[in-house]
Amino acid sequence: MTDKPSLRDMKKEATAQALANAAFELALEQGLDGFVVEDVVQQAGYSRRTFANHFSCKEEAVAMGIVTFKGAEEIEQWLASLPASTHPLDMLYRLMKMQLTGEYLRKMHELVSLSKRYPTLEPYILSVLRHLQTAAQETILEWARDRYPEGYTHLLAGAVYGAMLPLFDGTLNVLLPGQSEADHPGATSFEQYLDMTFGYLRNGF
Repeated sequence: MTDKPSLRDMKKEATAQALANAAFELALEQGLDGFVVEDVVQQAGYSRRTFANHFSCKEEAVAMGIVTFKGAEEIEQWLASLPASTHPLDMLYRLMKMQLTGEYLRKMHELVSLSKRYPTLEPYILSVLRHLQTAAQETILEWARDRYPEGYTHLLAGAVYGAMLPLFDGTLNVLLPGQSEADHPGATSFEQYLDMTFGYLRNGF
């Protein structure tokens, strides 16, 4: 398994989390045009230089506000309990369930709604999803070692996380946590969609 994060790493993640949370909250309250980076650092209690060490712009900080920066102890404990025969697809299913919590999906929906009003946010939505995909790929690669080709795990993660994009942009009628069934008649639940996606991968298209 990976080395446990150092105190410095944990402080860095906590700082990034505080700045991102402040930016996300300000965007929801005031809109993207209603605040500047100085407002973010004042609300989070850091300097503008600290902000620049973590984010290139306020749009990036807003998008990363839906990501939880936290240690991987839960994942490490889970991986340690897995039989060697576990298939990467089953690992990926569990990882996605751990990543895509109701809170995360709710925030992603809010972020996408914001991006429809402020298109400069759109590129950063992809970067957030890419963040999750990369974390999953690295976890599977480290666990699987040489049992599977590296290209296999990249292809697998790319297919699954790519299938999440239509949920967030509203292309597919999938009901996310916090959304009303009355506003989305006939919608598939997120759990059903996730099971369907992995069903196709297990059984072939």
